[in-house]
Amino acid sequence: MTKAVRTRAGRAGPEPRIRARNKERILNAAVDLFADKGFHGTRMEEIAQASGLPKANVYYYFPTKESIYTALIERLIEGWDRAFEHIVSEREPRDAIAAYIRAKLEYSRRHAADSRLFANEILRGAQLLERRQRQHIRDVTTQRAHVLEEWIRRGQMAPVDPRHFFIMLWSATEFYADFGATAADVLEKRRLTRRDFDAAAETITRVILDGCCGPPLSGR
Repeated sequence: MTKAVRTRAGRAGPEPRIRARNKERILNAAVDLFADKGFHGTRMEEIAQASGLPKANVYYYFPTKESIYTALIERLIEGWDRAFEHIVSEREPRDAIAAYIRAKLEYSRRHAADSRLFANEILRGAQLLERRQRQHIRDVTTQRAHVLEEWIRRGQMAPVDPRHFFIMLWSATEFYADFGATAADVLEKRRLTRRDFDAAAETITRVILDGCCGPPLSGR
């Protein structure tokens, strides 16, 4: 009896890991298809084939194509939220903004398809972006905008419009994922490398910080 209990317990242990791994396989397969073909141009059969799982398994984890798409949007928003965690009033603006820029570029480098999926969704009118997701983006941006306003009140940052500031950073950092082929052409590369993203981070950081936060403390 004890042995049977242990066997059942042993079998139950890895199930959450298997579930998480299979869901990740499905999402990673779907994001490339959605990014390249759009939501309406992608079929569940293609997602199953690309994931290497039977179609029945895909439906087990995600009952509809919409549920997969929503999960991918949620995954991207969570990644962007983590980058935003660098923008806190307790930090020096230069350090916080530099860390945010690098985090956004690193996300673009590691999750280019996710970024392209979102960009394509916006270009198509954000028809499949849920109201709660749009509200979340607005709320989080407002929270971080208040941090910039606090820095401005303290005289630590030039008086810029916080929301336009973030829009400018998003366009700069996400370009390398959404239009990676163009960036590679301009840089005369076959494809972008990590070194290119590091150079982008250094350039964007220098331009932004010298413009809104003044010279580094060591240079004053």
